[in-house]
Amino acid sequence: MSRWATTGAVGLYVAWWAGVHAGFAVDFTKESAAEKAARMAWFQEARFGMFIHWGLYAIPAGEWKGQEIPGIGEWIMNRAKIPLVEYRQLVHQFNPTRYDPVEWVRIAKRAGMRYIVITSKHHDGFCLWDSKETDYDVASTPYGRDVLKPLAEAARAAGLRMCFYYSIMDWQHPNYEPLPAWDRDRPGHRPDMDAYVRYMKAQLKELIEGYGPLGILWFDGEWEPTWTHERGVDLYNYVRSLQPTIIVNNRVDKGRKGMAGMTEEGDFVGDYGTPEQEVPSRGFPEGVYWESCMTINDTWGYKKNDHNWKSATTLIRTLVDVVSKGGNLLLNVGPKADGTFPDEIVERLDAVGRWMDVNGESIYGTTATPFARLRQRCTKRDGRLYVHVFEQPASGAVVLHGLTNQVRGARWLANGTPLRVVQRDGAPALEIPEGLPDPHDSVAVVEVVGMPGAVATTIVQDDDGTVELSASDAQREGGVRYDMTTDSLGPWVGSQDGAEWAFHLKRPGEFRVEIEYACGRGDGGEVQVTVVDQAVTGEVKSTGSPHKFHRMPLGTLKLTEAGEWRSTVRARKSETARTAMYLRAVYLVPVTPAQ
Repeated sequence: MSRWATTGAVGLYVAWWAGVHAGFAVDFTKESAAEKAARMAWFQEARFGMFIHWGLYAIPAGEWKGQEIPGIGEWIMNRAKIPLVEYRQLVHQFNPTRYDPVEWVRIAKRAGMRYIVITSKHHDGFCLWDSKETDYDVASTPYGRDVLKPLAEAARAAGLRMCFYYSIMDWQHPNYEPLPAWDRDRPGHRPDMDAYVRYMKAQLKELIEGYGPLGILWFDGEWEPTWTHERGVDLYNYVRSLQPTIIVNNRVDKGRKGMAGMTEEGDFVGDYGTPEQEVPSRGFPEGVYWESCMTINDTWGYKKNDHNWKSATTLIRTLVDVVSKGGNLLLNVGPKADGTFPDEIVERLDAVGRWMDVNGESIYGTTATPFARLRQRCTKRDGRLYVHVFEQPASGAVVLHGLTNQVRGARWLANGTPLRVVQRDGAPALEIPEGLPDPHDSVAVVEVVGMPGAVATTIVQDDDGTVELSASDAQREGGVRYDMTTDSLGPWVGSQDGAEWAFHLKRPGEFRVEIEYACGRGDGGEVQVTVVDQAVTGEVKSTGSPHKFHRMPLGTLKLTEAGEWRSTVRARKSETARTAMYLRAVYLVPVTPAQ
């Protein structure tokens, strides 16, 4: 199949060719939604990729001169404040004699991953290919051979997309500015960002033309003041001029790390958002592409004393969580200096792969849950819902409130055993028998007529009796805004700032009122939650950061009748605070759990 084998890709190539031969630059940021959708199609289908952080930092593996260095492994040059003249000596030790790119690809494919993103150049500036632009690369090491070329060849042979990470920030290049704070006396530094950008473009041309076609160029290190939005737009257009179908992440732009700068319309240069070490609580709006990058332990590059490995269950449920919200998961591995993966990584990825062998249908090519308030994760495709059951439901059933599609039947994906579909509270419900088929995540396939659309229902008390009043569902008053990046309401400043919800109570009783909130240092105040004529109040104090959310009980109240209720929240900041809080949710938790 041709590399331009889709209609959208053909259109992009024709536009690029015409622009180049007419003597003007093409602004690839102006492509149509249809063109972008065609270019992103494989990314949407894949859903799961392998991130690889590998470089000189794998040699010290978290230690320098006999001392363990705090923080993530690939930042050791920064964290240990190592002068470049010393750090460069690691070039003479890099000799990964056990590196087997075919085995790396086998492990990725066995796990169910569909693409690989590797650090061609990280912040330390060392290059994993033989670059004509520098001798600070793998060709100067005892190993002496390009490590990217055989990996790219192995990936393509196995049907995986090859992608490269490239750091904009560079701690060793003489033209990059600012100079690292710990190495300001370095000789030969000649700050010139225009010259540095020419260096970057020359290297990116080598990677695209020598190792392509690539799936993604994954930029990072864009946060320093010398990188600007204008430079980001220019670099985006440059790499797409070399390969129009390539996908570029949002960190090519200024200050777009993670979800920073994301609005409900997805306002950034680059093709998708990159939340790091987190799963957005409600994903992003439909049509905004995104990918969570996460580690298997606590570090990206190999660090020999980091043994805080996530379990296979956690990894599988994280993948499901991400995909159920419409995103991809880019799961990181940090190879050792000899070129092998730690055994703990191989074991966990093998377990993920065994689950994917059975349940991959519920991941690949699926889209986000149609349910705003279904506790179980859910993915979908035309004619099918995939309900992911992590634990046995207390009520013995999963109620699909608001689903209007005709339900034809349901079964376990793992073994085909039929599941009973009954009516509860006027909605279809899956009866979940004791003894789930999978300890990580049991997937129920619900056959429906058509594509399930977004379910916009009133807030209904959960089967366990809890009522969740989330920020995204609130009617806002005053100056309070909804921030999709933190899934919260804020800032709470004026006396008119407030939020209100309507909800349906099925089982009345006594409830404990809890809020999930965050506020920065020096912020805080008083909050009041009211349900009709009952109110509970409490003092909100700093959680250390406006992005660090805590749950806090305020008191109890009694709701004596089933039916429709309304709740409001008001907050008053303290005199010296900038805001009282950022509010993610209010919970009404039954004091006596539902039977």
